[in-house]
Amino acid sequence: MKKTLDRIHSLEDLQRLARRRLPRLVSDFVDGGADREVTLASNMSDFDRIVLLPRALVDVSRRDLTVEVFGRRLALPVGLAPAGLARLVDREGELAAARAAGKAGTVFCLSTASSCSIEEVAEVASGPLWFQLYLWRHHEVVEDLVRRAAAAGYEALCLTVDVPVVGKRRRDLRNGMTIPPRVRSAGALDAARRVRWLWNLAWGDRITFRNFLGLADGDDATSLGAFVNRELVNPAATWEDVARLRALWKGPLVVKGILTATDALAALRCGADGLVVSNHGGRQLDGAPSAVAALPSVVEAVGGRIPVYLDGGVRSGADVVRAKALGAGMVFVGRPWFWGLAAGGEAGVSRMLEILADEVDRVLSLIGRPVFAEVGRDAVGAYQTVV
Repeated sequence: MKKTLDRIHSLEDLQRLARRRLPRLVSDFVDGGADREVTLASNMSDFDRIVLLPRALVDVSRRDLTVEVFGRRLALPVGLAPAGLARLVDREGELAAARAAGKAGTVFCLSTASSCSIEEVAEVASGPLWFQLYLWRHHEVVEDLVRRAAAAGYEALCLTVDVPVVGKRRRDLRNGMTIPPRVRSAGALDAARRVRWLWNLAWGDRITFRNFLGLADGDDATSLGAFVNRELVNPAATWEDVARLRALWKGPLVVKGILTATDALAALRCGADGLVVSNHGGRQLDGAPSAVAALPSVVEAVGGRIPVYLDGGVRSGADVVRAKALGAGMVFVGRPWFWGLAAGGEAGVSRMLEILADEVDRVLSLIGRPVFAEVGRDAVGAYQTVV
């Protein structure tokens, strides 16, 4: 395994290896977006439109990649974004990712829809934990999750606000993707070639929504899946619900899914301590702006009153630096840590973080700005290059 990971030199390499190790229905579930996947593509392509402006003959013999986030000094300005059901790609799932994030000195944000529970992840984590939450239909569900996260030592609550309904993901519909996955006859040969994945599926803990055991009519994956699908989407949610959550949670509250100045200011009025500019990885509204295109207007709207982070489309250290230049305090990655997990479990996630750390360090050197936290707008071309 180590020799294989040593030959991985980019996130694209990790993605290719993950695709070889996962059946099509799972890799499509990880990689896919909503509808025609236009927003999914623009999340990445819009980064490529931003030109880095190097300064020559600057002493870059010492570089500093650290950032301060809610009083925590992180070794790396890249956190692991919330992404559900990680056991689909590796038997240890979120446990492996949390351990890797802790070793790298960065944040792991656990999804509400995780395949390992709030408490299980807290037991193995050595770094800061955030907990991602939706405004579920029933306040009792929200209150129970918030209490559990606080009791387990999670430091920040990350509220996702862009899922009034679930986006249409055509790949999953074509593949007949279900939780737990059921291999149809059309995909049987493809799945049979992924022996390691089949072994994990057969002998690992069952894949289910472990944070909701005891809440549905049954604890089997089908019952819990139906419960999540019914309760997760809440078309009646409003900013008043955010204000109520603010009163319930005493730690930092980060609102994720912000793409406009209007929503940024609404979150600020509700007491948000931070924002994540995100379009849910292009998995919700196809046709929404890319995360990096939306970033400057959100940063301008909040005017430094609270930190702004970015989640979506980051595929290199150069992208991390570009986001910082446009005002993001740090970035979060979702699909890349799933690729690392599929490629090599905890070691694969660690390798993904190592690659990004090395690339950020190299870019800082090449642009003549050795301190990540001090990278500003002058490090990139005019932001109008982002459409």
